[in-house]
Amino acid sequence: MNYSAIDLNWHDINTVFLDMDGTLLDLHFDNHFWLEHLPVRLAEQRGATPDEIRSYLHERYTEMEGTLDWYCLDFWQNHLGTDLVALKHEIAERIQIRAHVERFLESLHARGKRVVLLTNAHQKSVGMKFGYVVLEHYFDRIITSHSLGLPKEHPDFWQKLSEVEVFETAHSLFIDDNLHVLRAAQAHGVKYLLAIHQPDSQQPPKNTEEFTAVECYTQLMG
Repeated sequence: MNYSAIDLNWHDINTVFLDMDGTLLDLHFDNHFWLEHLPVRLAEQRGATPDEIRSYLHERYTEMEGTLDWYCLDFWQNHLGTDLVALKHEIAERIQIRAHVERFLESLHARGKRVVLLTNAHQKSVGMKFGYVVLEHYFDRIITSHSLGLPKEHPDFWQKLSEVEVFETAHSLFIDDNLHVLRAAQAHGVKYLLAIHQPDSQQPPKNTEEFTAVECYTQLMG
């Protein structure tokens, strides 16, 4: 399939910030884990039904959404009393790199860009996934929101980021599948912003509203 090229002024971009889950990796793994696999395994451990656990988790997820704890593996491990990393390993075959991501990352280095992974994922999740997919070496730096103490949605996130990473908002590209996160970056003045058309390959495409969406990374390699 031929996708329309996304026209970016690459000469004006020095730093490329990239999200991980749903952006570089298929979000199917995470959605399947939290919505399907975890309820089944917790039900087995607790003598409950998967639907009972699913209902309970849905309430907790809704309460916590958008907070740092929502993304924190340590928080959920303590809250649920189970080894989430071990449970994630059970379905590790579902961890998949999105099409043409490696070629895209190679093209960024060929263009001389600084490439920074900027993720809300907990460092244990990042480490676990990079044990299965070979992407880590493409990044000049890996920054988790947990190391900054704020999720990417937070209005002060980019200010906090600027204290540990030197970049210019007018010369930065940020790609993320979360519209709230993109809007926080936009409010801080990050000039080049792209969303993701279909973060989870097993779900319908999402409406990315005011943001141009990447359907395939070949669109950025013209």
